[in-house]
Amino acid sequence: IMSACLALEKPLTVGYLGPEGTFTQAAALKQFGHSVRTQPFATIGDIFREVEAGSCDFGVGPVENSTEGVVSHTLDMFMQSPLRIAGEVTLRIHHHLLSRATEIGAVRRVYSHQQSLAQCRGWLDRHLPNAERVPVGSNAEAAKRASRAGDSAAVAGEAAAEIYDLRMLAHCIEDEPGNTTRFLVIGPEDPPPSGCDKTSMLLSCRNEAGALHRLLSPFADNGISMTRIESRPSRQGVWDYVFFVDICGHRADTSVSAAIQDLKGAANLCKVLGSYPEAVL
Repeated sequence: IMSACLALEKPLTVGYLGPEGTFTQAAALKQFGHSVRTQPFATIGDIFREVEAGSCDFGVGPVENSTEGVVSHTLDMFMQSPLRIAGEVTLRIHHHLLSRATEIGAVRRVYSHQQSLAQCRGWLDRHLPNAERVPVGSNAEAAKRASRAGDSAAVAGEAAAEIYDLRMLAHCIEDEPGNTTRFLVIGPEDPPPSGCDKTSMLLSCRNEAGALHRLLSPFADNGISMTRIESRPSRQGVWDYVFFVDICGHRADTSVSAAIQDLKGAANLCKVLGSYPEAVL
């Protein structure tokens, strides 16, 4: 309903990691509904650039998987981009073996995104130990390639099977039944408080004893729960790092606002990436 109302005012364009049929497109449709126009892009960097340029209203990109961890390129883009995190989406990810072949034994090559190959490593080791595993840019790209050769298969989702007219040789081949991916919605501004929010921040500190403890102390001092911390190279110097932190609450909340003020005095860098409603699986 919200998507339809927004579309009446001005059709929204949402960029996602393509091609058509990826889990990222499914996340975009879950967040915005089917009344928006979704635009596929080849890389996460392309999504950021198009939203910054105003060609897309929002963008959606993967940021972490419950089995394989962080998608580092999405995080790294925030170091230079002025865009904000406007929301998050979580999807339960089910991978299937898709092919033109009629039986698993005929498969000699398996295409998929490297994260998906890793998420299905155990199943592939057991059922296709001799098949070549070829990483590609997305699961939808894998399905497109598998549709061109009878001895190839793709690890991808149900939507890709329908789009590229492939058989499902095996269902739900992910090694972890609770396999879930978190996606971030990026836009020019973050939304107002919803009552159940997260705030993401980019922090850095001096490389000295106790520096990280002092950096994180404002969260404990203000009674704020930190749900995630991830270090990434700063690209400003050798062995120099920044920290991506997720906390409970909106930056407009009194406790979060106080913590941010304290952090500005303790951190070399304190950049609020956005406050947004917590995703519902």
